[in-house]
Amino acid sequence: MSKGPAVGVDLGTTYSCVGVFQHGKLEIIANEQGNGTAQSYGAFTDTERLISDAAKNQVVMNPTNTVFDAKPLMGHRFDKAVVQPTVQVGFKGETRTFYPEEVSAMVLTKRKEIADAYLGKIVTNAVVTVPAYFSDSQRQATEDAGTMAGLNVLRIIDKQTAAAIAYGLDKKVRAERNVLIFDLGGSTFDVAILTIEDGISEVKSTAGDTHLGGEDFDNRMVNHFVAEFKCKHKNDISGNKRAVCHLHTACEPAKNTLSSSTQASSDIGSLYNRIDFYTSITRARFEESNADLFLGTLDPVEKALRDAKLDKSQIHDIVLIQKLLQDFFNGKDPSESINPSEAGACGAAVGAFELTGVPPAPRGVPRIESTGKENKITITNDKGHLSKEDIERLVQEAQKYKAKDEKQRDKVSSKNSLESYAFNMKATVEKLQGKINHEDKQKILDEWNKIISWLDKNQTAEKEEFEYQQKELEKVCNPIITKLYQSAGGPLRGRMPGGFPGGRAPPSGGASSRPTIEEVD
Repeated sequence: MSKGPAVGVDLGTTYSCVGVFQHGKLEIIANEQGNGTAQSYGAFTDTERLISDAAKNQVVMNPTNTVFDAKPLMGHRFDKAVVQPTVQVGFKGETRTFYPEEVSAMVLTKRKEIADAYLGKIVTNAVVTVPAYFSDSQRQATEDAGTMAGLNVLRIIDKQTAAAIAYGLDKKVRAERNVLIFDLGGSTFDVAILTIEDGISEVKSTAGDTHLGGEDFDNRMVNHFVAEFKCKHKNDISGNKRAVCHLHTACEPAKNTLSSSTQASSDIGSLYNRIDFYTSITRARFEESNADLFLGTLDPVEKALRDAKLDKSQIHDIVLIQKLLQDFFNGKDPSESINPSEAGACGAAVGAFELTGVPPAPRGVPRIESTGKENKITITNDKGHLSKEDIERLVQEAQKYKAKDEKQRDKVSSKNSLESYAFNMKATVEKLQGKINHEDKQKILDEWNKIISWLDKNQTAEKEEFEYQQKELEKVCNPIITKLYQSAGGPLRGRMPGGFPGGRAPPSGGASSRPTIEEVD
């Protein structure tokens, strides 16, 4: 594939998103499920790595080897008391240690693959968002993660600035405008105040809480349901990881339902000791249980205003607003021109387009003012805890993991191809009752039983083994089906049994095209 355009990636703690600006418009690139945003999860099993939604979907069955919220850990030193920046998981029967940058690189790799497939070109350049409060070492760690994912990170951009760009606030007027960005994400809460003038944005102040987000609201709902289950069934499930994961999975959609409805219900089968749990929660109860968290989000807003030396009446635009914040700003209407969860990626995509679209300037154009004064400072090399050698090694390991992932996908594809061909062939033989003689039918069914029995015992076989078994089945089926076509007479239209999912091309000697089996009379 040829080289693709630069993309913008919003690498969030909980969700991630990728967008591209091309043909004069902004596009958010959806994943295989059609979602613009995907979970920032990574999971490890005995056979493969799983990334994003695939990892989140199996967390109930594999909680100890599923990694999330890795982003805040990036860029921390080993001697920092707040965190030990590595994670241990079981992978292919071994205990492996991964840096948070490697987990984030997995998420970025998935975004890159989605962009490659959508654009039909290989994406190499990207602009990646980070929170405005990220330190230099955390920004460097984000760039390192991009390198491991095979991306050339053109620029690290503050997510709050990206959101302002996405909403087009930097294009509205030439006069100075003060913009407040209120970003309550899945795991972190960020507030930033920007001044935008003539398309140039400057971050005036930042505030927030790195340990407050949507997951905290989920946890409150989980605790509510744990208490309810204990009251109803006299069982405390708070220490059961599987049951708690089930509740978490059910609470997120329930929380989303409460945004548009006054009540949400959940029905969880066999939650604990084969007990089915049906429950509901009202919006009033949910708001009451989270009242302190909601009100707590206003403290960083006030701090950001104080640090920027602005009164709330001086804020012209508010982005990513909630009703609570709207009341605080005396009813000021929010900017709602795009999906807030995609705002970061949108702004990064526009930034990527502008960075790659700057024409070369002739000599003498840049003007630099010099004061003639001299100042000296000493900067210590304290960026990230990963050395250049570490990064090169991790890049090589990431490439190895990617190759293994591709090999696993090919293996699964070959297995699915064999199963699809076998079951379609059996269904076809059943439909041909009375048109195929008993001996030929039994011959196909005997081989089918043999293949299915082999599949049941060899689910983890190699790609070549699945392909060999399919060829063996085709050796038996194709001559019989070809004989049926020829005995049908008339023009042969459509496709051979090879036209079934996973099928092979028809044997030579007949017409260039074949009918579908349903056309045989």
